[in-house]
Amino acid sequence: MTVFRLVVGLLLAAGVLCFAMYIGTGQVAWRQRGLVIVKWTVLAALAFFAVVILERLALML
Repeated sequence: MTVFRLVVGLLLAAGVLCFAMYIGTGQVAWRQRGLVIVKWTVLAALAFFAVVILERLALML
């Protein structure tokens, strides 16, 4: 769980840095990279928590 939190935090920080580079340089490529990183990070986090919830539900039954 700690490793997952670390990876998600680093990926979100990378997305923020990409947005900062976009603001600093004005190049659209940085904004696109930031959006892709944030989008896939959120999707992976949702999938991870869905698996955790399903695992806990299975133990309850």
